[in-house]
Amino acid sequence: MIQHPSAFAVSHPERPAVLAGEQVVTYAQLEDRSARVANLLHSCGVATGDHIAVLLENRPEFFDVVGAGLRIGAYVTPINWHLTAREAAFIVADCGAQVLFASSELTSLMDDLDAPELRRRIAVGGPVEGWDDLDALIAGQPSTPPTEQCEGAWMFYSSGTTGQPKGIKPPTIGGELGAPTSFAALVAGLYGFSEESVYLCPAPLYHAAPAGWTNAVHRLGGTAVVMDRFDPLETLALIERHRVTHVQFVPTHLVRLLKLPAEVRAGYDLSSLEVVVHAAAPCPPEVKRSAIEWLGPIVHEYYSGSEGVGFCAIGPEEWLAHPGSVGKSLLGTVHILGPDGEELAPGEQGEVWFETPSRFEYHGDPAKTAAAWNDKGWSSLGDVGSLDADGYLYLADRVSNMIISGGVNIYPREVEDVLIGHPLVDDVAVIGVPDEEMGEAVRAVVQPPAGTDPASLVASGPELVEYCRERLSHFKCPRSVVFVAELPRLPSGKLAKRLLPAEVLRPDRITR
Repeated sequence: MIQHPSAFAVSHPERPAVLAGEQVVTYAQLEDRSARVANLLHSCGVATGDHIAVLLENRPEFFDVVGAGLRIGAYVTPINWHLTAREAAFIVADCGAQVLFASSELTSLMDDLDAPELRRRIAVGGPVEGWDDLDALIAGQPSTPPTEQCEGAWMFYSSGTTGQPKGIKPPTIGGELGAPTSFAALVAGLYGFSEESVYLCPAPLYHAAPAGWTNAVHRLGGTAVVMDRFDPLETLALIERHRVTHVQFVPTHLVRLLKLPAEVRAGYDLSSLEVVVHAAAPCPPEVKRSAIEWLGPIVHEYYSGSEGVGFCAIGPEEWLAHPGSVGKSLLGTVHILGPDGEELAPGEQGEVWFETPSRFEYHGDPAKTAAAWNDKGWSSLGDVGSLDADGYLYLADRVSNMIISGGVNIYPREVEDVLIGHPLVDDVAVIGVPDEEMGEAVRAVVQPPAGTDPASLVASGPELVEYCRERLSHFKCPRSVVFVAELPRLPSGKLAKRLLPAEVLRPDRITR
């Protein structure tokens, strides 16, 4: 069976492919526009192995454009539109994009773009001076598919939470269009995706998981419900309205949903839900347990990365038997290695490495590519964890997040998982700050509930410290607490600690 949206444009032309606000895009309409954009790209000289860049919000045209690139064998790079102009322009130039598609509201991010390989700038959603207009261009293109079609590939960029973003280039491109893919098979087999599925995407489509999963939904003939941004009440309303069967969250989404009053959550009909999946960031065990109690045994979790290194998964019943685990590996054996590169025994913490069936590369950076692999050909996502005797993986934190206080290794995630349960904490980041005696001291940076003035909570710092000490060893607990209006959490769910305001890092900001 052909796995491609074009097949469903023939078999089920009126089936909704995309629901976005009040807009409904059928498979026939998606095929018409995708084919026109693909023909446009060919007219621009884009061929197999060339690159296009996409700077678009969560809007229906996203699927027209990426669908076109992916059906002519191009590398497609979605760009995070929350980036600064400098950061976004870097990605366009670095990926070697020959065509750039940008929302008419976002073209200003490209005002100072210097990209020698770029042939055309195309505005989406209305004309912009100095840019070509997408609708005008494709009006003159045929709606029949291009004569030369083959499978393209995503080339995502790392989030850049710890440095310059890196393009993650997959190993193969140019296969037969519509040939079954391992990822579509995985989501179908593991989570039951099918033609009948209605998938809610509450996260930005420039991120690997939302883009990849909605693409898989379309390859299987289902419907993607796309939100322009996450809102807990709107999420519940859309699940009820569209009879959503599958949804993927990040832990922050679950936290915000669970902080709604129970009677508010109970006011929505969520009975259509078959599978709730969460990933992208660590989920506090108590949050996960509360989600299962609320939604039932349909809450699943996976652990992977944009690089395609490893894929662990765990279902709700498994998780209740192995609380805190991200599951067993379904893609490559897991190894836990110590600082000397030697394998550690079950229960011992070290860096998590995976045997991988294929090798990615960092675009244009052979040194970083080489550093991503060890001498055994294994690769790591940079996480610390352990395996139990049954082969279940437990994550502690990122290697780069570790705090060394008085010579003792402290992993912030363990502390964050505790503090998120306090009613004064809507979000939290635990960091190390310079300390003359200990080298580093543990500090909690807390985002209070909406509508609360952070300055009014300064005196509450000791309460949070004590709350933590009742649940963890004292040496792990914060020695100071700082309240901020909002933490720099990316829409992907990752916390960009490098973007924390400088004032929260000062040693003198002590609230004991």
